[in-house]
Amino acid sequence: MAEQALAGLRVIECGSGVAAAYTAKLMADLGAEVVKVEEPSGDVSRRRGPFPGNEPHPDKSGLFLYLNCNKQGVTLNLRDPRGRELLRRLAEKADVLVHNYPPRQMAAVGLDYDSLREANPRLVMTSLSPFGQDGPYRDYKAYDLTVSCAGGWAWLNGWPGRPEMPPLKAYGQQTEYQSGATGAVVTMGALLHRLQNGAGQHIDVSGQECIAAEIEMTYTFWPYMRLTAVRWGQRPIQPVDFFQCKDGWIFVLCVEEEQWHRFVELMGSPEWTTWEVFANRLVRASNYDALRPFLEEWVSEWTVRDLYHAAQQRRIPFAPASTMADLLDSEHLKARGFFVEVAHPLAGKHKYAGAPYKLSGTPWAIRSPAPTLGQHNEAVFGGLLGLSGDELRSVREAGAL
Repeated sequence: MAEQALAGLRVIECGSGVAAAYTAKLMADLGAEVVKVEEPSGDVSRRRGPFPGNEPHPDKSGLFLYLNCNKQGVTLNLRDPRGRELLRRLAEKADVLVHNYPPRQMAAVGLDYDSLREANPRLVMTSLSPFGQDGPYRDYKAYDLTVSCAGGWAWLNGWPGRPEMPPLKAYGQQTEYQSGATGAVVTMGALLHRLQNGAGQHIDVSGQECIAAEIEMTYTFWPYMRLTAVRWGQRPIQPVDFFQCKDGWIFVLCVEEEQWHRFVELMGSPEWTTWEVFANRLVRASNYDALRPFLEEWVSEWTVRDLYHAAQQRRIPFAPASTMADLLDSEHLKARGFFVEVAHPLAGKHKYAGAPYKLSGTPWAIRSPAPTLGQHNEAVFGGLLGLSGDELRSVREAGAL
């Protein structure tokens, strides 16, 4: 097998949940050596499902298993000075340290960057938090729901065509995944800079800012047009919306006039399409309450697949809203080998999402399943740091592991 792109890079991951774990996962899958440091009680992801047979077990969480393939797992009590000393020694031998401890807790668990930089001036440390390392919200405690609302995503999201519905966040910990993806990109940027001057740096990633930076043109609608773009379709051009077919949902997109005209032909050129209230995309947007019922009635007579292909033949960019079952059965994803089976010694063999990219020269790979709690304590602390068996036993008995 070809050497992987990040072979030789050593990453220390600290924290709990999704954000830091996903940052490190993206590097681990490309060959980085990742040492995942958990508190002795374990990453909170170990307590989140799904679980095989719906039986909770700290080493069988689907979320944890997905996020932590290709990593070594150790435990450290970072509230204990001996635990913090071992973390410092790990950081001395690392290229990257990524974590998602809250800013106000960082110093207490040994994650003060100035101190770590003294021990390893080349260290790149990436800190992921809901609101960043400074500012008035710095110490606010927040979760995915909070960050989704703070970043503006929840306001834009919701059920199609239902303006009375409240703001709605996306399923799962999506803001943490976005923070993690951002963290991985900027970490690699800092490593490239280190190649030039040999110095590491501290990276501050704000979850709120990750989301606020990604919600399309919603800010410019207001200063440009005094228009608030919201989830139920109040946009300057129409139709851009979800509609229900016989067997599911489809996304209808006709923002260009030629697309609308081809859509009108597909609908059989009904008489209402000639009305002045639907004359162009701006007028259609201002009269969307009148337009939508016509489209709803027409779309409801189709299956998703038939309408998608009928529009595709006319170069109208409709898109099926895939369910999870649709994705698992997708001929396209199967052909690309997107889903992978991973065998875990306790959880068994299951199918997971693979990498959303392909590298021709340095391919990604699943080299090992997610670690059990503390699985690599001896290999890392004994092998990498050189602790003897007696020293390990002493640290363990003292409650530092």
